[in-house]
Amino acid sequence: MLAFILRRLLSGVVLIAVISFLAFVLLYMGGGDIARRILGENATAETVAKKTEQLGLNQPLLQQYWSWLTSALTGDLGRSWFTGELVSVSVTNRLAVTLSIVIGATLVSAILAVVLGVLAARRGGWVDGSVQVLSLVGFAIPGFLIALGLVLVFAINLGWFKATGYIPISTSFAGWLSSVTLPIIALSIGAIATVAQQVRGSVIDAMSRDYVRTLRSRGISTASVVYRHVLRNAGGPALAVLAVQFIGLLGGAVIVEQVFAIPGMGQLTVRATTLGDIPVVMGVVITFAIIVVIVNLLIDLAQAALNPKVRLS
Repeated sequence: MLAFILRRLLSGVVLIAVISFLAFVLLYMGGGDIARRILGENATAETVAKKTEQLGLNQPLLQQYWSWLTSALTGDLGRSWFTGELVSVSVTNRLAVTLSIVIGATLVSAILAVVLGVLAARRGGWVDGSVQVLSLVGFAIPGFLIALGLVLVFAINLGWFKATGYIPISTSFAGWLSSVTLPIIALSIGAIATVAQQVRGSVIDAMSRDYVRTLRSRGISTASVVYRHVLRNAGGPALAVLAVQFIGLLGGAVIVEQVFAIPGMGQLTVRATTLGDIPVVMGVVITFAIIVVIVNLLIDLAQAALNPKVRLS
């Protein structure tokens, strides 16, 4: 187990290094005249040249990347070119906001997907058909349209929630819950559709196995067989899909946070990309890459816990 974790961590470090290099090269090659963009069009050539030297942009690209990497390894991701704020501070202040929404959406998706998937597999008929139609609709509608619809119905027309804004949980739990409910629902619907289909297929496949027929022949109720045995075996594939959905939800949060004006990683990413604030964009990219590596490792360990027959290799 320890050897497996170490191997995965090592491969994760290599992946993060590759992602950082590719992102760095693409951002700087497509950045244009970065110093002039920072100073404005009216800046003199001499001022632009000084700014270029100050930022180290006059150095070869590989040397620039090496300087950034050595600083990043010590936790120094640089400063925003436009606000002067430390990138690590900008990311840290907003990461908790985004993770609270994404983790909430993941939990909601997991619970509802399991319930719908098991119902569809056990009942069949119109129940199965209804779940599949709902899954198809939920998968087909873009997240930003769902977000706009939720704002229109529940915030503007009914007035149950605020249309925009975010209240930290440290300030008010009820206020925080109210501010994240609609974003969580908007993110969850597509994930529920995908995971529910996976759970349905896995449960149907497991129900046809010999061990299920043996258990039922012993007089064990169907519900007990499903919830104590079938779900355990069907959980591995569902977890893998859920992990992919979690990563997708991180990307979806970028759009949803814009719709609800939530000061999370999505808002930070859009603003930094629009301005061409490369140090901030790099900080966001590395943060998301680290999260993806950690999530994949946790999913592998969870799958091994659910099914001891799975060999970690």
